[in-house]
Amino acid sequence: MSSETPNRSLTPQELDFTHAHIMSRYVTETGKILPRKITRLSAKQQRKINKAIKRARNMLMMQ
Repeated sequence: MSSETPNRSLTPQELDFTHAHIMSRYVTETGKILPRKITRLSAKQQRKINKAIKRARNMLMMQ
């Protein structure tokens, strides 16, 4: 059984670099990471998302 429940969405703290399909909402079509002003995330959440996106790019899970 997975730790994720299908009834709720993942918060930015729960996202991992393996969730590339979910992280794609924080990236533009050209591949740039969206700023906090647009994503409306806290600074801590934005840092976590940035790190996860960069890890996914390094692992070639997200382009």
